[in-house]
Amino acid sequence: MAEPLSRRTLLEGIAATGALYALPARAADAARDEVLPLWPGIAPGAPATLPTPKYDQRSKDPTFEDRWQTGIGQPSLTVRRAAQPNGSAVMLIPGGGYGFLAVDNEGEEQARWLNAIGITAFILRYRIPTEGWANRATVPLADAQRGLRLIRAAAARYGLDPARVLALGFSAGGHLAGSLATRHDERVYAPVDAADRLSARPDLAGLVYPVVSLAAPFTHGGSRDNLFGPGADPKALAAASVENRVTAGTPPIFLTHASDDGLVPIANSLALYQALLAAGRPAELHAFDQGGHGFGVRLAKTIPASAWPTLFAAFARRHGVLKA
Repeated sequence: MAEPLSRRTLLEGIAATGALYALPARAADAARDEVLPLWPGIAPGAPATLPTPKYDQRSKDPTFEDRWQTGIGQPSLTVRRAAQPNGSAVMLIPGGGYGFLAVDNEGEEQARWLNAIGITAFILRYRIPTEGWANRATVPLADAQRGLRLIRAAAARYGLDPARVLALGFSAGGHLAGSLATRHDERVYAPVDAADRLSARPDLAGLVYPVVSLAAPFTHGGSRDNLFGPGADPKALAAASVENRVTAGTPPIFLTHASDDGLVPIANSLALYQALLAAGRPAELHAFDQGGHGFGVRLAKTIPASAWPTLFAAFARRHGVLKA
């Protein structure tokens, strides 16, 4: 989830510096697409006419993909396998203000660096609440719970350790990853098969420039309104604010944010970090003075916030969910 201007500025900076992870063409990704549907048949609470996939290409460079996806009629996991898998898995949760999914910046590009360090990546394409689904406020969480369970159910197929399944979310996807970490055992859909007997708790969660609070003055209003609709009950908003849902069962959480984020204030990460500390839960926060919003792995190496993937991997190793 990012404003178009800031993402265009990032693309221009990439072209000027060349200091970015090597990003293969989308055609190479398409050739190896392996997609796991989240639900047998039609997802729960479907509208009479299912949304159809649409892509908004934000990049002006024909060699560089930066797509925003809407029309999630069939929520799914796109599998990106590591050449030398180490048994860990990450479910990637793109942002988009609960109004679209930034599938390249916060999906495909993240999968590439994770694959490079041996992690199998699963890009979650979750339902957009504004596209006619019943129980709109919980359909993204239902998809996230179901996705995490399906990864565990398929662990043997992909050579994974079911006790090393992580979630990594960005912006509104960070809110969803945080909701999964704090509400993993909340029943938001009726079980459909044996996979739903498995835990939906991630073994560790990473939240990058996340939306956290839906009630406080520093919330992102677009994410709030897309998830709940305008004029939502303040009690419902408070219950969906991640900082209010931390418990003794919350897994270790990694947070990173830039203080110059003009779209989702850093106060979101600070509030959750304080809640985690108060509850005695393992947490790590990296606050940077520059980076803005929506930077993904696109920052020049001269900007300190570009180090967040290395810091995230180190945090995961210390907690035993990523092998050295």
